[in-house]
Amino acid sequence: MQAIHVSYALLRQPVEYLFLSDLIRVILLGIIEGVTEFLPISSTGHLLIVEKFGLGARSDLFNIGIQAGAILAVTLIYWRRIWQLLTQWHDAANRDYLFKLAVAFLITAVLGFIAVKMGFTLPETVTPVAWALVIGGVWMIAAERLAARQPERTEVTWKVAILVGIAQMIAGIFPGLSRSASTIFAAMLFGTSNRAAATEFAFLVGIPTMYAASGYELLKVVKDGGAAHEDWTALAVGFVVSAIVAFVAVKWLLGYIRTHTFTPFAIYRIAFGVALLLLVPAGA
Repeated sequence: MQAIHVSYALLRQPVEYLFLSDLIRVILLGIIEGVTEFLPISSTGHLLIVEKFGLGARSDLFNIGIQAGAILAVTLIYWRRIWQLLTQWHDAANRDYLFKLAVAFLITAVLGFIAVKMGFTLPETVTPVAWALVIGGVWMIAAERLAARQPERTEVTWKVAILVGIAQMIAGIFPGLSRSASTIFAAMLFGTSNRAAATEFAFLVGIPTMYAASGYELLKVVKDGGAAHEDWTALAVGFVVSAIVAFVAVKWLLGYIRTHTFTPFAIYRIAFGVALLLLVPAGA
């Protein structure tokens, strides 16, 4: 009988270790998604890289779930502003801002649909992501300097709304560019030079865009039968971790940009991208 108990304990240890190890990986992925989704450093690029280097690839549904956690966080942060835009129609400024958000979203949706129909797919190798990190970082530094020369403007023009919609679509096709970086700097360069105002518009446009993209991907996964084999415990943990971390990260970012530039993020992107290009074989 004692031998049986000993054998059972020996068999049980690897199972517990594997569960704990997988739980840690799920938590780490949730943290990475929460930190990188709205900071201008590319969440898709970082998730692809960490999956390649040890955390393991997860299902499409899992990736959708942790992204949804980050979207929920930023929705909660902006809930008063969203409520104001949706309910105070008598205010002309609110109507104008809401229409611009809608146009930017529709441009992204239409162009994104066309890109999908044309067969554009995300790269599954590290090298193009590394190049996107470097190029995006250099562009951020240049754009920051150009924006600093412009007079302080908080207004979101129609040109800004249109270009933000286009920038969102481009960032969706090229992981590593970063959706938040592309949209924030599109706004800053073409009319909304105030960092806080540009960031708010970029994040508010991102909310319906990311909900729509996540919903679309979710429907595809369910239709293909992927939900039947999903680890729902891991998905729930990743969702909660991502939501909490994203809430903290976005709150911090909104305070940070009031008195600081985005240049440190650009330097990080360049350093990270160059490191990947030097350490990873071409095409890996």
